[in-house]
Amino acid sequence: MMNGFGTHNWGMGWSWIIGIIFLIVIIWFVVRTINQNQNRNNYNPENKTALDIFKERYARGEISKKEFDEHKTDLI
Repeated sequence: MMNGFGTHNWGMGWSWIIGIIFLIVIIWFVVRTINQNQNRNNYNPENKTALDIFKERYARGEISKKEFDEHKTDLI
């Protein structure tokens, strides 16, 4: 005799767990990708280069054009 149309009462019982795990992995991957893209687009002031700092100092008038050009050529 056949129990449960040939599934032996356990064949379909555990497949939903694999589906849930697969869904969790996909959601985790999408969230991780979105977070990485947002982090790339955000400007982090802690990651300023030396040239960025000199541009800010020149814009505020703390250094002259001559000093800025000298430091700029040293940094590039």
